Amino acid sequence: MEILWGLMALLMIGMVVWPIMARRRAGIQQVHAGHPDAADPANYGFVRQELLDVRMPGPDQDLLDVLDVVQRTQDYRAAQQLLAGTEADGEVRWQRVQAFAGAASLELAQRPGGVSDSPGGQWLRVWRTEAPKDAGGAAVHAEFLVQQAWRTATPGTDEFRIIMEEARSACGDAALLAPGDPIPYIIELSVARGLGYSREEFEQLWLRILDRAPAHMGAHLAALHYWCEKWHGSREQAYAFAEAAAARAPQGSLLAAMPLFAVFEHLPEVIVVQGFYESEVVTKAMHGALYAVHSARPDDPMLAHVRHLLIFFLVRAERWAEAMNQLVHVDGHVGALPWTLASEPASDYAIYRALAVAGYEANGGSPATLLH
Repeated sequence: MEILWGLMALLMIGMVVWPIMARRRAGIQQVHAGHPDAADPANYGFVRQELLDVRMPGPDQDLLDVLDVVQRTQDYRAAQQLLAGTEADGEVRWQRVQAFAGAASLELAQRPGGVSDSPGGQWLRVWRTEAPKDAGGAAVHAEFLVQQAWRTATPGTDEFRIIMEEARSACGDAALLAPGDPIPYIIELSVARGLGYSREEFEQLWLRILDRAPAHMGAHLAALHYWCEKWHGSREQAYAFAEAAAARAPQGSLLAAMPLFAVFEHLPEVIVVQGFYESEVVTKAMHGALYAVHSARPDDPMLAHVRHLLIFFLVRAERWAEAMNQLVHVDGHVGALPWTLASEPASDYAIYRALAVAGYEANGGSPATLLH
């Protein structure tokens, strides 16, 4: 009887999924790469998959140059100088702190060290030793510990808690070195999620951030995780947090895109409802994000994050031309959601890009009609 019920369930799912797949096949026909009708992303000037930069969501040449120097020479001073010259409460500083910490963490994973060689990321340890009062180094160290906890340990284990407690202490040290800097508190948002801060503890931490940088997009994205269903909140609480942020967003702020991130965080693993990506909730969130993108400064460092997520949703909703309009602005860099959740971010991004190109051309688009 259990087998029968299982077969019936599979049949019902198939009845829902098949019309969706059939409709998609009707719009886009798959052909081999050499076929004259094959859509080719290269025709639009898009970067080849193997050359896509998975480190960042968008260009930051100063950061790339400094990372190259630091990793080649193992001398931290170029990183110290770059952070010292970066606006303290801005999105760029937060992204650069994450990048330096991530670089050190990946180096350590690749070269854990041994009897005859030193571990990777040694430049960060030297930075903290030689410049213990440097606020930039303290922030990078705190973020490094957070990334190490998530990368090397399992949430809920003693090992994870020990590293997170160390990160919490490091956040406190970084905050003392730069009282007006929101970055140490933004880093602590991840600690709060990992250690399961109470609602009161989390709200107190969040108020410290709002006092220093009330419109900080990176901080809002980090806080959203805490309120998600898979962590310490619920779908309703996450949506409420995102919608409140969007409602109080100043003109030109990308906070208007927060509901789309909340929707993404609560996507079901299997979507069997036809038209899910055209539903009112998803459509409203996409329109909010599109409005945010159109209203934001062209040089807003968080703009690429929103564009990347929009590509995912616009392709799923078969809004090909709008997806292409986002692609022309971010192509070349894929270090953002949703691609970074995949084991091969460049490959995932390239698939969505190819779908966008194919759908665009199937509906009469061409390189000549695409606005740059």
